[in-house]
Amino acid sequence: MERLCGQQLPFWEANQTLHTDRPDLPKCFQLSLLSWLPCIYLWAVSPIYLFYLKKNNKGYIMMSIMNRFKTVFGLFLWIVCWTDLFYTFHELRQGLSQPPIYFITPLVLGMTMLLATFLIQFERLRGVQSSGVLFIFWFLSVLCAIVPFRSKILQASSQGEVTDKLRFTTFYFYFSLVVCELILCCFNEKPPLFSNVVTDPNPCPETTAGFLSTITFWWFTRLAIKGYKMPLEVKDLWSLNQRDSSKMMVPKLLKEWEKEQSKHKSEPTLSSQAVYSKAPPSTANHIGGGGETSPEEVEVLLSNQKAAPRQPSFLRALIKAFGPYFLIGSAYKLLQDVITFVNPQLLRMLISFTKQTGVPDWWGYALAFLMFFTAFLQTLILHQHFQYCFVTGMNVRTALIGAIYRKALVITNSAKRSSTVGEVVNLMSVDAQRFMDLTTFLNMLWSAPLQIMLALYFLWQNLGPSVMAGVAVMILLIPFNAVIAMKTRAYQVEQMQYKDSRIKLMNEILNGIKVLKLYAWENSFKEKVLAIRQKELNVLKKTAYLGALSTMAWTSAPFLVALTTFAVYVTVDENNILDAEKAFVSLSLFNILRFPLNMLPQVISSIVQASVSLKRIQDFLSHDELDPNSVDRKNTAAEYSVTVINGKFTWGKEDSPVLHNINLMAPQGSLLAVVGHVGCGKSSLISALLGEMEKLEGEVSIRGSVAYVPQQAWIQNATLRDNILFGKSYNEQKYSCVLEACALTPDLEVLPGGDMTEIGEKGINLSGGQRQRVSLARALYSDADVYLLDDPLSAVDAHVSKHIFDNLIGPEGVLKGKTRILVTHGISFLPQVDNIMVMVDGRVSEMGSYQELLQQNGAFAEFLRNYALEDIVEEEEATEELIQDEELFPDDALSNHTDMVDSEPVINEAKRNFIRQISIISVDGEHPRSRSVRRHGCSQKKHAEPQEKKKKPHEVEKLIQAETAETGRVKTTVYLEYAKAVGLLLSVIICCLYGCQSAAAIGANIWLSQWTNDASRNQTKENVHMRVGVYAALGIAQGILVLISSYTLATGNIGAAKKLHSNLLANKLHTPQSFFDTTPIGRILNRFSKDIYVIDEALPSTVLMFLSTFFVSLSTMIVIISTTPIFAVVIAPLAFIYVFVQRFYVATSRQLKRLESVSRSPIYSHFSETITGCSVIRAYGRHSAFVLMSDMKVDENQKSYYPGIVSNRWLGVRIEFIGNCIVLFAALFAVTGKASLNPGLVGLSVSYALQVTMSLNWMVRMTSDLESNIVAVERVKEYSETKTEAPWEVEDKKPPPNWPMQGNVEFHNYSVRYREGLDLVLKNLTLSVKGGEKIGIVGRTGAGKSSMTLCLFRLLEAAAGEIAIDEVKISEIGLHDLRSKLTIIPQEPVLFSGTLRMNLDPFEKYNDEEVWKALEHSHLHKFVSNQPAKLELECSEGGENLSVGQRQLVCLARALLRKTRILILDEATAAIDLETDDLIQSTIRTQFEDCTVFTIAHRLNTIMDYTRVLVLDKGQIAEFDTPTNLLSQRGIFYGMAKDAGLAQ
Repeated sequence: MERLCGQQLPFWEANQTLHTDRPDLPKCFQLSLLSWLPCIYLWAVSPIYLFYLKKNNKGYIMMSIMNRFKTVFGLFLWIVCWTDLFYTFHELRQGLSQPPIYFITPLVLGMTMLLATFLIQFERLRGVQSSGVLFIFWFLSVLCAIVPFRSKILQASSQGEVTDKLRFTTFYFYFSLVVCELILCCFNEKPPLFSNVVTDPNPCPETTAGFLSTITFWWFTRLAIKGYKMPLEVKDLWSLNQRDSSKMMVPKLLKEWEKEQSKHKSEPTLSSQAVYSKAPPSTANHIGGGGETSPEEVEVLLSNQKAAPRQPSFLRALIKAFGPYFLIGSAYKLLQDVITFVNPQLLRMLISFTKQTGVPDWWGYALAFLMFFTAFLQTLILHQHFQYCFVTGMNVRTALIGAIYRKALVITNSAKRSSTVGEVVNLMSVDAQRFMDLTTFLNMLWSAPLQIMLALYFLWQNLGPSVMAGVAVMILLIPFNAVIAMKTRAYQVEQMQYKDSRIKLMNEILNGIKVLKLYAWENSFKEKVLAIRQKELNVLKKTAYLGALSTMAWTSAPFLVALTTFAVYVTVDENNILDAEKAFVSLSLFNILRFPLNMLPQVISSIVQASVSLKRIQDFLSHDELDPNSVDRKNTAAEYSVTVINGKFTWGKEDSPVLHNINLMAPQGSLLAVVGHVGCGKSSLISALLGEMEKLEGEVSIRGSVAYVPQQAWIQNATLRDNILFGKSYNEQKYSCVLEACALTPDLEVLPGGDMTEIGEKGINLSGGQRQRVSLARALYSDADVYLLDDPLSAVDAHVSKHIFDNLIGPEGVLKGKTRILVTHGISFLPQVDNIMVMVDGRVSEMGSYQELLQQNGAFAEFLRNYALEDIVEEEEATEELIQDEELFPDDALSNHTDMVDSEPVINEAKRNFIRQISIISVDGEHPRSRSVRRHGCSQKKHAEPQEKKKKPHEVEKLIQAETAETGRVKTTVYLEYAKAVGLLLSVIICCLYGCQSAAAIGANIWLSQWTNDASRNQTKENVHMRVGVYAALGIAQGILVLISSYTLATGNIGAAKKLHSNLLANKLHTPQSFFDTTPIGRILNRFSKDIYVIDEALPSTVLMFLSTFFVSLSTMIVIISTTPIFAVVIAPLAFIYVFVQRFYVATSRQLKRLESVSRSPIYSHFSETITGCSVIRAYGRHSAFVLMSDMKVDENQKSYYPGIVSNRWLGVRIEFIGNCIVLFAALFAVTGKASLNPGLVGLSVSYALQVTMSLNWMVRMTSDLESNIVAVERVKEYSETKTEAPWEVEDKKPPPNWPMQGNVEFHNYSVRYREGLDLVLKNLTLSVKGGEKIGIVGRTGAGKSSMTLCLFRLLEAAAGEIAIDEVKISEIGLHDLRSKLTIIPQEPVLFSGTLRMNLDPFEKYNDEEVWKALEHSHLHKFVSNQPAKLELECSEGGENLSVGQRQLVCLARALLRKTRILILDEATAAIDLETDDLIQSTIRTQFEDCTVFTIAHRLNTIMDYTRVLVLDKGQIAEFDTPTNLLSQRGIFYGMAKDAGLAQ
């Protein structure tokens, strides 16, 4: 340095700088280091920055006035610097030789200014609106120039004149220019030309935000203010940044994944090539079963693939796609870790400063401001790191969902079977979410060890080897925490299983609530639910014990560590004195250590979880895809448009084939009917033609485009018109013609919004028949060449199916000239088709025209003969009521509860929402409302009460909307409600305990500061043991109090949860049927799943965190105020800002969370909808359109998630700023009150202040969470207080035990309506029925047939009049007494999951013999005795593992078991095949001959031999007499019989 500055200018003088009240830096130091610092920075950064700018071009920005000013100022600066340089040369000429520094510094500065000016322009051309690099440069320049600025003035004032006038002037020019540059740098340039910011209606201000605004997240403030003024809505949200959208993210990941896969495919070794070769079909079929091959085959494969390469790694693809961006975040983290350790060092200096006397005061102030500055810098850097990590997490989720969605559209059926819809949706919700959560903490994996090592290094410096004692304690606590975590996880899994089974059971109860009421089975099911709930609560209790322990460990850890360290330190060596510096610096270091030590095990466990998820996702993405070439669509052979030659098909490569040597040639324009018994492979044939099945042998070719109508109509959640257009453009004329042909025109008149009516998921607000017709309309509108119709006529009424056949499918229909393949059960249409193909057990048994087959007298003729007796010309008056089965067939919502075994709360929330979405929809067509109301839809040109129908959907929509929007603050009463559920006394005790524990903690620390003051008074030797003992006692007391308080809180919470749930359940089972008709099941289920989950798990932990952070913050304030009372002055403004920020944040973030969860559900529901309908989507070739829809939904969700992340960052920066201010003021007041304070107290108050930021931050978050979670209590309460039905048993009105003896039923002037405010459904019925009579009830759709039965069971209460059974008025006795004495065989057979035995006899009233007898009479004996489990046969949810016919027979068996005097038979519609129907009828005739039987008939032939027939019309009795009399009267009944071909 001397060589540069010469002898006269020393580089450093201690007396001039440190030890004076007016410090100043030497001239040489100012000229060299201070001036060079900004230059070094800029030159170091610019190469990297220039490279970055070359890569990222955002388009150029027009030259603006501001830009011109910046450039001009830059040039001026260069001129000013070089003026100095030339002046030095000038002096040299004058003979004044200056030291070299006077040449070097101006030269360097001038060059740097030129570089800066160049950067200003280069950034403009690259579209950078605000530059961080230059901002930091100008900021550093100003900072470094302040010192000479002051020192030049000091010198001039001390000498009385300016010695070096030119340099003095140029410096002030330089200074003012640099300040101008800094100010200009704070403002933004306009956005680049042609950028999307300009075109976007609501762009995210982040893209245009300046550097300062970006690092402080100032750009978010506008949204926060808007959210505070009024609840945010979707339209207020910014559109998603281009770089985060699915359009960018998904292809990025898929590209890397395809690279991985192709790399894997391209390097198989020789040995494995044999396996890959397609030579013998047998081996070729085993490959790539996606891991579902059978064990023997696996061995074969393994032996061959020893040398085969590893699986393609999905992880590698993820890293390549998202690694680089993530690394920026990691760099920030590294920086932050290093800065963290500056503050304890500054604290040490501050404490030693208070000890010393006679040192200049500015040291203290400098330290205080340095502490503030490092803390602030740390805040900014930390939040930048979080921002990068969270955005990466968000992108990973977007990409994963996109990838899974795209894959789900193309996987084979066997792959699809290996994972249910629920599981795949789980991949999307749970596993993608796990990755998202992991990325935020992934950096802790290296950062935690780094922090631990640094902390240990500084501690060692401070206390020497005694630190090891403390570390040992920490290390011992790790396994303790790990064991607790493992246990907790196990408990959580167990509890999830209970919860899932409880929700599954609840779902079934709610879906079958009507059946439970009819059979009076509520109690049995209530017991089942409560039993599961009790197990669940027991597990929760265990978890709570563990939770209390781990809370204790987490709170006491720093204390225990400090205690052992200090105790060892003091006792090891007499000379070791614990003074304030050592004690409090160590404490603050221990506090830093606490976070990484606790995080590390968590991160590791979530990495383990994520690796499981990774494997699941990787397996799913590696599944086989459908071979797009299995069906040859390029076929040009003229006459046949569909050909199959020697087809052999299977559903999965390892299953046995379903279809054998199929040969089929369908000439262009012909109509081919496919018939056969249930399960003979008719639908499989259609799937094979679509390419949905694995083709083992043979050829399939189809010429032209395909339209497909599946057996279960697949309806999207969109408007009716969109469902029909299905992506085609709208053509008025064609459209109306389609509606006419499909008999949909009358239905549209009844729907509230015509064809713009929003259809619920799975077409819930359409009847079965309407859905099927919409599906047909879609096919017709698509105007394809080949039509594959899979039994489209079974779900519609007889005359409608006739209309459709004539106008659409048949030889005269709209489709004539197209090739049609029709699977059908309707015999009546067969004479009109061109060819008939009869299938038996997966083979074609005969084929030919109707006449040919009759002459052959084979299987077909036999089939016809059985049924032609009854001459079913009209295929039953098929009143659409297929609804139930359609609900049961697809792997629909119900299966989703089962696969959701998982332990992540956030995720479950997503999942719950998803379940709820699905189930809002699954209100089934079983409810009375839906039945009578919906039937108007069945295109009988007869709108009995259309206004009722119109009102209904509006009402539902309204209800659904009302439910999602709770906005604004939560009322205080809700908190009180919860406190009451916990118990008021208990609540007070809990708060007291928390107060005590904080007091103990403060006590321990004050004691420590007293102890450290012994050092200054040299009394350390005497009372070491007393000091250590009391310190330990206080600390341990705190630990025990923490344990007790956490535990008390947990028991209180569990008590509350138990109470709230049992009230809810009891109320819901007592709720009248009408409530279930107007409320979507999903909404009720949501109360049982999501809200109870929140009350069980989320609320307790939130309350716990809230209380602890609140008391920590409170105790900090108390400590600081007690040491430096003047601090109280600052508290008021800081608290004001705090509350202000907190209110803004809570209002905005709460609404963002709601928007996010509302927009999340559509992703999953659209996804499960897609999976159910993927064969339709593929058949119509709408694959890419659906991918786009999914992407839009994901982006919509991320649109509300992103501001949510940023709101947390925004809050963090602001709250931590307040915390940093607290540190600043605590330090400042410690410096000012230096005379009166001892070092112990200074250490105490400042180390407390250093901790407070964290708890302030968390307190706001917890307040916000508490507000969102407490709502659950409100919602559960709301549903525990709905109106209940009549009591189940009325003690003083109990009927005699053997009532009813005769079975006489009398109606007196009976009227009934469904709900208040609706019209009467039955008007003034009066009739009496003798015991043992058989009564048939007939009438058109909506005439009130079903309502009569519901009245007998009092599911509907009378509006007027009464019903008496054997002289007992049914309105006076208890509901259970009434319902248990009647028997019904309902229209849709409802089974519950459980054993078959439980389904027949849930109360275990009958012995096995009776049960078997009932099974024998109901023709199930053979089936059940062939099952290995016999009566213990497990029925799956909704009885899916039994066929519909078998389920119907199970209901019959139930009736036979109960065998009461009165039987009501609500005859099943077309859902059932004719054979089963005959069985049921004959059983009823024999087994119930002495009972009173009411039959609601759809097929008149079943009631022709009944005693009397009741004909209802519009709710009144039209005719009531014996069938023969009625026929001769030629009234309504005669007309119906004639329609059915039973009368001439």
